Amino acid sequence: MKWLKLFVLVVVLFGCKEKPHEELLAKNVSVSSLPGSETTLVILGTIQDAGSPHIACKKDCCAYLFCNPMSNRKVVSLGIVDPESQKTFLFEATPDITTQLKMLRQFSSSEDELPDGIFLTHAHIGHYSGLMYLGKEAANADHLPVYAMPRMKDFLESNGPWSQLVTNNNIDLVSLENNHRVQISSNVAIIPFRVPHRDEFSETIGYRIIGPNKTALFIPDIDKWEMWDTDISEVISQVDYAFLDATFFNGDEIDSRDISEIPHPFIIESMKKFQGLSISEKNKIYFIHFNHTNPMLDQESEARKLVLKNGFNVAQIHELFKL
Repeated sequence: MKWLKLFVLVVVLFGCKEKPHEELLAKNVSVSSLPGSETTLVILGTIQDAGSPHIACKKDCCAYLFCNPMSNRKVVSLGIVDPESQKTFLFEATPDITTQLKMLRQFSSSEDELPDGIFLTHAHIGHYSGLMYLGKEAANADHLPVYAMPRMKDFLESNGPWSQLVTNNNIDLVSLENNHRVQISSNVAIIPFRVPHRDEFSETIGYRIIGPNKTALFIPDIDKWEMWDTDISEVISQVDYAFLDATFFNGDEIDSRDISEIPHPFIIESMKKFQGLSISEKNKIYFIHFNHTNPMLDQESEARKLVLKNGFNVAQIHELFKL
């Protein structure tokens, strides 16, 4: 019996041995495409807050996935790798933060499991609940900077279990200001900006991520483009990449809830709004934050083919963008 226990222990230990980049990275990402010495943005997730498969979903879109989960179905998140300063940053603390941070470390070749900072957009479950893994039950982080707007910061300080992360010094909350530039490394700056959304517990913001050569726009959640007091087409003209809310392809895919209670720009609405843009401007747009019902998740769907035909892009997990 002792030999059997020893055998099991050896199997577990060697089975958990860290694997090289080739095995951990997605099949469509080669080691030669890793950031190297360049500041890089990496897509770490593309799915709406509750993931895919979705809890209690009985539709065909989830039925197969419950028994056959897909490793590329992670909740929306971006990572930034800055090799020169040897820093990494995470945008959104999702329920998939464990694997997303592991992947971010692999892309950066860093020795640190945790990033140098986490940026939050708002207090909906897919965007901040991963903070729970920074507590003493899990990573037991030490003063990890978490950047948030005033209401978001107050929400985390005033409500458990998040407040315990603050009192235990697992995280240090850093205040952001609307449209105020923050330099987070020698090569990277960010500008947070308010967008209209369901702000039950916090503001909702997007980010402009400014690298040494290129700039990215990140708006994973917004109600409707028309409700924003800013011309989204004008903002797109000022950046090189635009990662935009694409929760629903159209209203037909939601038949169990009142769509007015969960407003987002439908992809068909966004394509109509952007139809007058030049092909080079359309090419900047990467749709992201897909609901589990969104046909865009099917690479062979007519919806996805239509989006690509019209000159837009679909964000894909582990895709890299030089900044």
